[in-house]
Amino acid sequence: MAKKSLIQREHKRKKLEEKYRLIRQSLKKKSKDLSLSQREIRKIQRKLQSLPRNSAPTRLHRRCLVTGRPRANYRDFGLSGHILRKMVHACLLPGATKSSW
Repeated sequence: MAKKSLIQREHKRKKLEEKYRLIRQSLKKKSKDLSLSQREIRKIQRKLQSLPRNSAPTRLHRRCLVTGRPRANYRDFGLSGHILRKMVHACLLPGATKSSW
């Protein structure tokens, strides 16, 4: 089980990312405009840099919904590998079957 503080930090990052998403997208769109001068592009880049670091979408990390584990997560289920395996063995995930060869 992951520490509660790490899970809360991830929730905080997610909220910040949602809050600043539209601002970040509009500034990026403006910076790609070819008709702007170099000075205007630098101003836009400074505005982007002045946004909080934790509001960047690349700082987000997927975590297991059950344990909060940050590694080996399956996007389809939102679970880490070992929890997914346990749930498949217990027949708790409909449609998922254990592979055998």
